[in-house]
Amino acid sequence: MSLDMTSFEAALKEHYTNDAVENMVYADNPFLAMVPKYENFGGKTAPVPLIYANPQGRSATFTNAQARSTLSSTKLEDFVLKRVKDYSIATIDNETLEASKGDANAFMEAATTEIDGAIQSLTRSLAIALYKDGFGSIGQINATVTGTVLTLVNANDITNFEVGHVLVFSATSGASVLRANSLVVIGIDRSAGTMTVSANLNTITGITANDFIFIQGDRQNVASPVALKVSGLDAWIPSVAPTSTLFFNVDRTQDVTRLAGLRHDGTSQPIEEALIDLASKIAREGGKPTHCFVNYSKYAALEKSLGPKVQYLELDMDNFVGFRGILINGPRGVIKVIPDQNCPSNRAYMVQMDTWKLMSLGKAIRVSNTDGLPMLRQATADGVEVRYSFYGNLACKAPGYNGVALLPV
Repeated sequence: MSLDMTSFEAALKEHYTNDAVENMVYADNPFLAMVPKYENFGGKTAPVPLIYANPQGRSATFTNAQARSTLSSTKLEDFVLKRVKDYSIATIDNETLEASKGDANAFMEAATTEIDGAIQSLTRSLAIALYKDGFGSIGQINATVTGTVLTLVNANDITNFEVGHVLVFSATSGASVLRANSLVVIGIDRSAGTMTVSANLNTITGITANDFIFIQGDRQNVASPVALKVSGLDAWIPSVAPTSTLFFNVDRTQDVTRLAGLRHDGTSQPIEEALIDLASKIAREGGKPTHCFVNYSKYAALEKSLGPKVQYLELDMDNFVGFRGILINGPRGVIKVIPDQNCPSNRAYMVQMDTWKLMSLGKAIRVSNTDGLPMLRQATADGVEVRYSFYGNLACKAPGYNGVALLPV
């Protein structure tokens, strides 16, 4: 009897429990692992309300206080959060599956290799997006725009790329159309921070230095695109103060700090001084930062700078994922500095973790099996496919208790 879907489904259920998938998802992605989760984001939208100003009917003179009380009231806003989608699909040839019949270990290895890869691809997409602005950029091209070698402005962004990525380009992250044509990554030199692509860079119409790079399908090809990816830390706490452009229906210029977080220019400071200054600014606004996320290069710089004064910590997440960090003393308590490869190397994000929530429809990374079948027969090929998906977004109920430090590249 040949392998059928019923028997294969049973094997998948045994090997892909929720705990197993979560372990894979969180293992190397600290912010994704640590941010609080809400897994019942149903309906059309989710309001995230906050108070950014108290009523100002106050004065040492009664008549002035009374007069002002009729003109000033509590100022509230609510970010109207919308879900975005992301997908990863594994396809497996039926002959490969059937050729493994009678050898359980080989059978499971053939299936899990492809399925594990699909889970990791979606995980990396989400983990990277949690630090970005929602428009899907994963790097910028440097001054060389000829030949087939693509060099990044920031070499550390190479961790965002994989062989097989189809790349598209735009002059801006979220305010211009895409350049015509695309390129495929066919080789990567991770030490040099370069990629070999499928054709000369100048086959991309109008490509120029500092163009933003996207994976095809992650960015709308219009002058005023809608964010298709998670609105991450760079969206909620932008490194440049936001304009009056609405963010989840809110004009953040009404109170830039309380509605869009704090910014600190630490590009000319030692990293520990930049972090302490940012922590002080957040504390001044009433925040109690608990965590700070930096790239591995900046974590190493902090470690070297502190020298014998460095204090380490070990974090155990749900007894199956652990992270190491460094403790620094902030004005309102100890702050855990955690290295995360997904954090841009020229940024440090200092957060009060209980103000954040990753809101999703079901598990953040979930198998699409609303019909009860985790595997589907392919309609036009002799094979099966497994679909993983994400439906959700990142929410912050108090942006003013969080901040970003700009660091040297």
